[in-house]
Amino acid sequence: MKITKPFYAMAAVAALLITGCGTEESQTASSPTTSAAAPDRASADGKGFYAPINGLQLYYEVHGAGRPLVLLHGGLGTADTTFVALLPELAKTRKVITVDLQAHGHTGDIDRPLRFELMADDISGLITHLGLGKADVLGYSLGGGVALQLAGRHPELVGRQVVISAPFRSDGWTPEGQAGMAALNPDTMLETPIHALYTATAPNPANWSALVTKTRQLLTESYDWTAQVAAIRVPTLLVLAESDVVRPQHAEELGALLGGARIAVAPGTTHYDMMYRADLLLPAITPFLEQATTPK
Repeated sequence: MKITKPFYAMAAVAALLITGCGTEESQTASSPTTSAAAPDRASADGKGFYAPINGLQLYYEVHGAGRPLVLLHGGLGTADTTFVALLPELAKTRKVITVDLQAHGHTGDIDRPLRFELMADDISGLITHLGLGKADVLGYSLGGGVALQLAGRHPELVGRQVVISAPFRSDGWTPEGQAGMAALNPDTMLETPIHALYTATAPNPANWSALVTKTRQLLTESYDWTAQVAAIRVPTLLVLAESDVVRPQHAEELGALLGGARIAVAPGTTHYDMMYRADLLLPAITPFLEQATTPK
């Protein structure tokens, strides 16, 4: 399936609809379950592998060599669509692990809700499963929420983190963003490029309605991660688009809670097109990730 630039813009629109929230019911960190008794099953095209993590067959790919960096994609997309512009450069100097999160892309769904806490535990399980030790993490939109939860629940596994366009509280979204989340409907998104990508990659394309419904249920709940975020001591870079759906004042509050995290703004961009502006993102991201990690 050939993906063109207009697809990425549409995929990024959907990404804002499924970013960064969770409920208190899953706040306690759990010990992820993994199985390393046999080599991970390779994908049919030979590009990636499936790791048995927490009941999922979690799809991942490994690119390059060096210090590990885990990339977490935006909502209703895949690692391929979210990081098409950044991955080639990042993999020149890093061992980059891309992941398709629960119910997204090549990773099938299981009988559990979508929760950022649970997806963070999946990434914790994958880092342990692959023997990465401590990895850097970069998450965009939905993946940014997963990154924040990972740093809060499993800080011993995270070196540095880059959180791109993701709030820590439900009122961090603009009113337009919140309205879009509430309007998520699987039927109205049929015959769109996002749905076409899902049907082309998902192990069970019939699960489309379940994915969108779970997402709407997640995002219509109020959430507030203030206390958890305030305890994070992982070095963090926050990145926003100049015209983002995360309020700038909210990002400043997040930076303060994280102990003075740096905030980078990509000029002339929106939440929807920012991720394929490698010329703007890499000059901020790369130097930050190359720094030695020291405890705060």
